Amino acid sequence: MKRILIIGASRGIGHSLACEFVTRGWQVTGTIRGTAATPLHALRDAHPQAVEIERVDINFPDQVAALKSRLTGQAFDALLVNAGTSNANQGETIAETTTDEFIRVMVTNALSPMRVVEVLSDLLTPEGILAVMSSGQGSIAENTRGGREVYRGSKAALNQYMRSYAIREGETRPMLLIAPGWIRTELGGDDARYSLGESAPKLVDVILAQEGKPGLRYEDRDGKTVAW
Repeated sequence: MKRILIIGASRGIGHSLACEFVTRGWQVTGTIRGTAATPLHALRDAHPQAVEIERVDINFPDQVAALKSRLTGQAFDALLVNAGTSNANQGETIAETTTDEFIRVMVTNALSPMRVVEVLSDLLTPEGILAVMSSGQGSIAENTRGGREVYRGSKAALNQYMRSYAIREGETRPMLLIAPGWIRTELGGDDARYSLGESAPKLVDVILAQEGKPGLRYEDRDGKTVAW
């Protein structure tokens, strides 16, 4: 049974991907932040042999280190870092956002995911897949409409940092930045184009298609390359 570690699996995209991986016969270790029951707990109740739950808030490096300590000795075939937020007023310009709000979004969307990558990637098997949830809005080339400036900037930063990480590490393993599309989640909103049900199988297909393909790629829900 192959194993995946999903950082941020309590709800939304992360939970839906956990469900899909379980359906495909994978063993899932998913993380939550708080102590309240989540949809991931229900998944574990339904599949107790296939789902494990860990707790971590990636914005606290000591918690990431503690998670690494608890998982040391285990080996995963894939690591998916699925964490993200947006500024409260998505219509504000970069000049209008407060310093505190800018820091909050950048830390959650760019700095903390990269800290997770740095700390947890050695839990992967030598050819294990490292996947990070980005966004098509992180593409500079495809920004033809503007808007959502703080969020766009945080995802563009994440992409840049992953590119530097890949170069530094020698691109010896499959690495993926995922642009999942506009999905109906708490972050995406009710007007989003895609449902979680139709999105999860496609996203898992894109992740698993990286097997045996070393190097970093930036791809959308259909496995098509996204322009940086």
